[in-house]
Amino acid sequence: MSGGHFEYSQYRVREIAEDIDRLIATNDDTTTNEWGYRNGYGYPPEIIDRFKEAAHTLERAADMAQRVDWLVSGDDGPECFMSRWDKEVRKPYNQTK
Repeated sequence: MSGGHFEYSQYRVREIAEDIDRLIATNDDTTTNEWGYRNGYGYPPEIIDRFKEAAHTLERAADMAQRVDWLVSGDDGPECFMSRWDKEVRKPYNQTK
């Protein structure tokens, strides 16, 4: 069955996290686009640290939603839910990327 209780909205949350990761990766890009605007935003390191925190939190939220989705949809039982939660959701911040 592979979930569906939340109509797969957890994937949209994950896309937002990935978009933030792209903002981080291109932050220092000084090249310009076709309209002459800088491609990177040039935010200072303390802002980028918050972006990293946001991306991590959103990834974790998507993982949480996925685990709940699969449990209530009948794809996982309680034991599998607990095992996957511990493995996927509780991963340390420095192991996410």
